Amino acid sequence: GTAELEDQMLGVRYLKQLPYVDTNRIGVHGWSFGGFMTTTMMTRQPGTFKVGVAGGPVIDWKYYEIMYTERYMDRPQENKDGYNRSSLLSAAANLKGRLLMIHGTDDDVVLWQHSMLFVEQAVKQRNANLDYFIYPGHKHNVVGPDRVHLYKKVSQYFFDFL
Repeated sequence: GTAELEDQMLGVRYLKQLPYVDTNRIGVHGWSFGGFMTTTMMTRQPGTFKVGVAGGPVIDWKYYEIMYTERYMDRPQENKDGYNRSSLLSAAANLKGRLLMIHGTDDDVVLWQHSMLFVEQAVKQRNANLDYFIYPGHKHNVVGPDRVHLYKKVSQYFFDFL
């Protein structure tokens, strides 16, 4: 996520130059890899974003499916430093602004373990900027009638805190 973070920050710098952008009220939202990027931006560029919503986020790549991860990162024992640097577990203390993390309890793509480990670290760090919401019985994508609830939840979070 290092190159992707740089790309996103370049976009933010551009937005901040526009006369109609309130630079104190910038938010970010993403799901899956986008949830990883949202959490990355909120913790590795603290203070840049006032609000974030991260859905089904990858938090530590060593817990993600090997067919995808090892294609780009090699095996953990071959790239220990890369896995350590990309893990967001040690970044929970850096969280500034409000972050809502959302996860389906039956997610078989990004296991629920990812966000639960981040919540655990946020609690250990006494970081109260993290809010958390689960969708019982949902897999990686919240579908059906509950998807309407999801988008209302995301929208309301931005209305309330942005």
